[in-house]
Amino acid sequence: MKNRFYNLLSVLLIYQMSFSLLFGQSQHSPVPVQSHDTSVLDWKLWGYRPNYWKMDFDFEKLSGKWAEYAEIDFNIPGSVQMALKNASVIEDWNIGLNSKDIEWIENRHWLITARIPDEWIADKEKQILLECRGLDFKGIVYVNGREIGQFDNAFIPYTFDITENLKENNNSIVFVFECPPAYLGQIGYTSQVKDWKPRFNYGWDWVPRIVQTGIWDDVYLYVKDKNTASLSSIQVLTDVDKRDDKGRLSIKAEPDNRALKGSVKVELTSLDGENILSETLSANKLSSGILWDNLIVKRWYPNGLGDQVLYTLNLILYDENDVIAQQNTYRIGFRNLEWLPTKGAPANADHWLCSVNNQSFFLQGINWTPIRPNFADLTQLDYQKLLKSYKNMGVNAIRIWGGGFPEKDWLYDICDEMGILIWQDFPLSSSGLENYPPDGEKEIYEITEIARHYVTRLEHHPSLMLWCGGNELYQKGDVAPITDTHKMIAAIKQVVKSLDPTRKFVPGSPSGPTISNDPSLYSQAVSWDVHGPWKLPFTQPSNYMELVKNYWTKSDAMMHSEAGVPGAMSVEMMKKYKGKYELLPASTDNPLWRNVNWWIQWNEYLSEGKSPDNLKEYVAWSQQRQADGLSTAVKAAKNRFPGCGGFFIWMGHDSFPCMENTSIIDFEGNPKPVVNKLSKIFNDNTYLKQHENN
Repeated sequence: MKNRFYNLLSVLLIYQMSFSLLFGQSQHSPVPVQSHDTSVLDWKLWGYRPNYWKMDFDFEKLSGKWAEYAEIDFNIPGSVQMALKNASVIEDWNIGLNSKDIEWIENRHWLITARIPDEWIADKEKQILLECRGLDFKGIVYVNGREIGQFDNAFIPYTFDITENLKENNNSIVFVFECPPAYLGQIGYTSQVKDWKPRFNYGWDWVPRIVQTGIWDDVYLYVKDKNTASLSSIQVLTDVDKRDDKGRLSIKAEPDNRALKGSVKVELTSLDGENILSETLSANKLSSGILWDNLIVKRWYPNGLGDQVLYTLNLILYDENDVIAQQNTYRIGFRNLEWLPTKGAPANADHWLCSVNNQSFFLQGINWTPIRPNFADLTQLDYQKLLKSYKNMGVNAIRIWGGGFPEKDWLYDICDEMGILIWQDFPLSSSGLENYPPDGEKEIYEITEIARHYVTRLEHHPSLMLWCGGNELYQKGDVAPITDTHKMIAAIKQVVKSLDPTRKFVPGSPSGPTISNDPSLYSQAVSWDVHGPWKLPFTQPSNYMELVKNYWTKSDAMMHSEAGVPGAMSVEMMKKYKGKYELLPASTDNPLWRNVNWWIQWNEYLSEGKSPDNLKEYVAWSQQRQADGLSTAVKAAKNRFPGCGGFFIWMGHDSFPCMENTSIIDFEGNPKPVVNKLSKIFNDNTYLKQHENN
């Protein structure tokens, strides 16, 4: 355990150093690190029955006679599924029930191969590092047929020193991906989850089983001097006077022995080049941290409250010979974020009223799930398009749900630009049958490694609002939300408090004394952050919408981090993705609807005397219920501000073309009718003036 800890710590420190060196070089002298993006290489995919490659594959020639699938073009980042689809080996899994026909992919070993250009590693005196920022999920890395390391965690980066395994020329890299775990899906036992792979891939109430295998983030090859000075564990935190444009910048780092004799230049500039700070200091001062106060900056605001002003921070490390050894670049913003008690909350309650730069406001957000099951294949444009839709709606916050993955850097950068605050779950989630987090020493050790990576990677983003232990984690017997007395949650909290003491940490979502938005508990002040419902709380009698309105108006919850109403996607989208299946009936009697079936409302529709033969009527009926029900809930919660601090809709967008789901944006990014109503509510800021007057 101890050796593994130090090995992984060195991986994380190398990751922090090498990642930053991509951003540029000083004009004084060259940075002694060359970076090569391996996405430009000619990668190929090979598919074998488990272990057959061990007796067949030729690592010298990069060939094998027993492979079932050979020399298929592969992109990095990318998934095995997309490579097979592009090669016409499999059909589009989004059509009909095709997703069931690709489950065999999980039962193969996949080799991803390429050759390293000789010119990349011509200098034999250098150290050569292979950095892999996202490997999904488990396997072995080979260089020239020699094992250089293993991986088994999709949530952290891996860096391998391949120097000693290289030869004069014709060097090869092979990633071997073994079979993923058999099942990590929605229904099971959280305490028994031992593998760190995105769980939603195994099927959730909004996506069928599509278990990605692949390389989900960038892979770089670095060539560096073996004795280069370096900084590690770099911590960049900002704050600002909540009433004035006077910023605060804190930087802390761990210089190695070579760096202790050097210096660090700190440069802070606006995005248009205006100099805010330029100072050179001894590198050893970073060990205890340096604070700059009263910096003349403009404050960063959430969407709808002001501008999103960003700055560039450069940290340049010079060694004792005044040669640049390392350069780290961050894009940062200055904002003050506080959590205040909601109106009427008891003294012991969590604070759920968010205030940025002395402005309290209502958090109106969505729950963010991965855009696609094959998230390795996503592009920056995918994120830009979706987040722009949310910004235009008036969304000012998203919750990155705990059953997904760490998300691409694009998401955090775009949220910084658009003023969308981020509630970040760690990768823990409920399991239906039992929702108690693991408490074994091994699992606790592993989650702290993950938490450390999450925090050091993301803490400089002004959009990052709070850290959360995970999704729907409960005490034994599901009697109440989990607390930080649980050993795993306590360990995560300790990492957050030591690395990012500026941000709120909550044990889970929901949190507090109660789990659900329960009317029998209204007026008792025990509904702090609650979940649900995900359907209309009333559907009978004929005046049920009046009952729905009354339900939400009387709620005294301080925060709703999950609640929603299902709505069907359009008839046009259904026709596009139905495959060979009929669209009616819209019930579990139809295999197309049974594939993802939690949110079907067919029986309720028929009980109102509606036609069983009119799909258009059913879709319109379903979408209207969603629009009326969800807008009623959100408006009632916002009207209770500052008694209620926010509402996060479950869920934002479809990851799969579900016939009917709680999403408000469909698989192709088209808004459902509910979005029009929500936009009017979200973009109405008159409540702020009313609050100010009161």
